[in-house]
Amino acid sequence: MSGFDYKAPAELYPSRSRRVRGPFTYKRFNTAAEALRFALEQMPEGALLGATLEVNESRFTEAEMRALYESPAFPLKRVAKKQSAA
Repeated sequence: MSGFDYKAPAELYPSRSRRVRGPFTYKRFNTAAEALRFALEQMPEGALLGATLEVNESRFTEAEMRALYESPAFPLKRVAKKQSAA
């Protein structure tokens, strides 16, 4: 995934599966970096299952999103994921 453009506009789509559907709907972001940060830091655990990130007409799965977020090239400061109240 070298050459990924973290500054490109991005769209985050929820899972298409009714079994895995998360508590979020389609979201559009000014940059892919913002979309990745939202997906991995703000979304509840399990909500990424089946979700898709689209950047420059390329689609990325949960595993690919995690790899992009964890990459040394990720331009934003990482923050610990918010814990949901139990």
